[in-house]
Amino acid sequence: MALVSHSRRLFLTIGLLGALALVVVASVLVGAKFIPFNNAWQAIWGSGELAESAIIFELRLPRTWLGLVAGGALGLSGALMQSLTRNPLAEPGLLGVNSGAAAAIVVGISAFGITQPSNYIWFALVGAGLAAAAVYLLGSRGVAGQTPVKLVLAGAAISAVLMAVVWGVTLLDSAALDHYRFWVLGSLTGRDAGVLAQVLPFIIGGGILALALSWPLNIMAFGDDVSRGLGLNPTLIRAIAAVAVTLLCGAATAAVGPIAFLGLAVPHAVRALTGPDDRWVLPLSTLAAPVLLLGADVLGRVLVSPDELQVGVVTAFLGAPVLIALVTRRKPVRL
Repeated sequence: MALVSHSRRLFLTIGLLGALALVVVASVLVGAKFIPFNNAWQAIWGSGELAESAIIFELRLPRTWLGLVAGGALGLSGALMQSLTRNPLAEPGLLGVNSGAAAAIVVGISAFGITQPSNYIWFALVGAGLAAAAVYLLGSRGVAGQTPVKLVLAGAAISAVLMAVVWGVTLLDSAALDHYRFWVLGSLTGRDAGVLAQVLPFIIGGGILALALSWPLNIMAFGDDVSRGLGLNPTLIRAIAAVAVTLLCGAATAAVGPIAFLGLAVPHAVRALTGPDDRWVLPLSTLAAPVLLLGADVLGRVLVSPDELQVGVVTAFLGAPVLIALVTRRKPVRL
């Protein structure tokens, strides 16, 4: 059985790498102007037409790279949240990251007049970090100390307060509402290479922390008492995981907006195929989420061409049926 399971995991890894290569190629070729593969190849190596080279290097390659990095960050942070809280409905925004980023961006638009996505980054990162810190501190209070349930409840409370701030500001400031409603849908458009450069260090740091927790999270599945008996510190592990989720989700959300269902549905699907071992679930979620994100982005370019559907809208339509199918299957997905 172990051999069959291991073979299945290797087959899934190879399949995801192949699918990722396909959606990357499609992301470069497909758009309002279709570019044949040979032309794109020549443009990449500096011998193509000037107009096609400009489209590829200034628009599609930065968009593709951002989709790869942000998708991987959201998939990894979703898998980490579900493993950390032992909650199958957990997703990256559970620590208040999305609502903190949204509140900071709305305040930045209304109070400081920021209007460009590249200027949202630092506001969103600061807001996400402060919200996650507030959730962690609130969830650590009390005699019992920090527990997954208290973190979830604290996240729900902080998120509710912050979203009240968001809607209060946007109701009073129509200009803030106009800019916010575009960001909140989630999009890869309008982001240049500078946006990726700003968020990449945070995502790399969060990714290293998250992947390093794969073995401790497997142990913590047996409970805090067993974890302590094996020499682990559950409180410290949860703190490191909270930092990793904040870096991953905060940076990705700041760059592309809150993408619906990506961090919720993808880890579910991966866990259903690989089992509950986080040494496989975490890295494979990192591979699978960009496949869905870039695939949804390409689909959004095709469906209403020459216009585009925001990628957050497409992922919601794709992710919701997948999640419904997973939660209604006879054999439950074990965490």
